[in-house]
Amino acid sequence: MTPSRTTILSHYLESLRIQRWDDHRYYHHSRINQSLHLVSAVSFLVAYGFLLVDPAISALIAWGISMTSRQSGHFFFEPRGYDHVNQATHEHKEDIKVGYNLRRKVVLMALWAVAPGVLLVSPDFFGILGEETIKDGYLRSLGLVWFYIGIGGLLFRTVHLFFLRDVTTGLVWAVKIITDPFHDILLYWRSPLALLRGEWIDPMDHTQTSH
Repeated sequence: MTPSRTTILSHYLESLRIQRWDDHRYYHHSRINQSLHLVSAVSFLVAYGFLLVDPAISALIAWGISMTSRQSGHFFFEPRGYDHVNQATHEHKEDIKVGYNLRRKVVLMALWAVAPGVLLVSPDFFGILGEETIKDGYLRSLGLVWFYIGIGGLLFRTVHLFFLRDVTTGLVWAVKIITDPFHDILLYWRSPLALLRGEWIDPMDHTQTSH
């Protein structure tokens, strides 16, 4: 019997909810990390606004502000010891992470970091950029290179998940990543206030009652 559209949509939305919930409870204990995600989310929305107008500027904002604030929160402030709230080791969480875990993020961020140097050596970035783009200056060229890296990273992991898990998991993850800025604002807008109260780690009381 073929599943109905309602059943498929319900399954899809439930998968999205689970991915978002696991990402929050496993990787966002630090109030500093949460606050940096708020900064990242707001700047991502600005980048989205520029996307159809000027992809190069959009990418400069997305990588220069959004991704650096977001990933610095994970790399420098998120606890990596035993997670007593979820009763899981950091290694276990890294293994079950659907998207880019810290090891994969190192590779992605390395590509981002070396791109400016490569562009100095090869202004057309090995033939990827056209003459008109190069004439518009280094920053515009860099923005487009970062744009391609971002799109490539999204598509690579999405297709990768098709083979590692299934098509639904890959598509759900892609939608999650694209819509994360909206969700993060709803989730973390109180985090700076918690920091001002001296709360460095989210007690995650809600994880005891949410599923």
